Amino acid sequence: MLRLRSSDAGFDKAFRRLVRDRRESGDDVARDVSLILEDVRNRGDAALAELTQRFDGHSLSQEENWRIDLATCRDAYDNLNPELRAALELAAQRIRAYHEAQKPEDRDYTDDAGVRLGAKWHAVDAAGLYIPGGRASYPSSLLMNAIPARVAGVQRLVVATPTPKGQINQLVLAAAHIAGVDEIWRVGGAQAIGALAYGTSRIRPVDVITGPGNAWVAEAKRQLYGVVGIDMVAGPSEILVIADAKNDPDWIAADLLSQAEHDPVAQSILITDDAVFADTVADRVGVELSLLPTARTASESWNTHGVIIEVDSLDEAPALANALAAEHVQIATDDPEALFAQIRHAGSVFLGRFTPEAVGDYVAGPNHVLPTGRRARFSSGLSVLDFMKRTSFIQLDEAALHAIGPAAIALADAEGLPAHSRSVAVRLGQ
Repeated sequence: MLRLRSSDAGFDKAFRRLVRDRRESGDDVARDVSLILEDVRNRGDAALAELTQRFDGHSLSQEENWRIDLATCRDAYDNLNPELRAALELAAQRIRAYHEAQKPEDRDYTDDAGVRLGAKWHAVDAAGLYIPGGRASYPSSLLMNAIPARVAGVQRLVVATPTPKGQINQLVLAAAHIAGVDEIWRVGGAQAIGALAYGTSRIRPVDVITGPGNAWVAEAKRQLYGVVGIDMVAGPSEILVIADAKNDPDWIAADLLSQAEHDPVAQSILITDDAVFADTVADRVGVELSLLPTARTASESWNTHGVIIEVDSLDEAPALANALAAEHVQIATDDPEALFAQIRHAGSVFLGRFTPEAVGDYVAGPNHVLPTGRRARFSSGLSVLDFMKRTSFIQLDEAALHAIGPAAIALADAEGLPAHSRSVAVRLGQ
């Protein structure tokens, strides 16, 4: 774990190195993914069957092994522990309510020149939702991806999820029932992203692909952007906690580990203005790790990528946070609003001592699919808008064309595009 002090002579250099640290896949992953995508594009279902057997140990030789039918999802929901079922329903309700408020409105107005202008919003026809298997097989991720798509008005929701050794996550199936997905395909990895983008004999292509995944999934989405829309290229999870010494160090230690347990290359950072508190939190992280079933992953993450930054004053924290542009930022102070007002780059911000990031992962309402790797500088978390597109429209009558047409003719002539110019001029009798 790295310890930095903002007052030290070498702090600026060390902090710049921290900011530049990507913790993401290299050229070898990009090369492997490119080959997989080419194989899926050329051989379709045959490539999917071979790759699924190789990587997941799941055979697609039988027709029934390709898909999970919706009746199975309903059974998973019906057989779910009542407490878990209620928790999933609460999460779905809150996610749906939050995203309903994001729906954009059409515009239609006439300006002073008499030109009618506006825009209409439409959902994409089909969305592909990637839900990981194995370590990161989370029903919450299915809800966070499927519900905004349905709120947007997407008619066809297609889930791709690996089932390693044939194992199916019943919670994910229950979440699929709640969200109302239309298809669930038992394929994963870069090959699943390729199938959703290109289509195969069995799987019809989609327009947008969203959802978390490993380095191969993220790279496949990056390479296929343009063939389909994507939510973002996501990297390892991140949390930045800004905390004063009035916090319970056990709480802050647990917060830091809430992201460390995701992945060995996840990153947890604490900024505090109290050296004794920093030491205590570091000690409590060790205690918490000894109790965690996910200690192996969390320990590797914390020991390799964890950071504690000591500052003279928490007034320094917003500038550091903006440079890091972290996925999650917790502000655990008496007056979190004062610091929040200065935070410009963050995926999502959690205000106050009783707002752990983990609440946002499940039941708060805002989406937990968020930009990582400093991409919060220019992108936002998953929303209804990721499943929609805007079409502008224009209508002129003769008077309106006379009002603005001459300027269009002048610009077209200046750009050396005479046909553009003439298409306006002939209507003006020129």
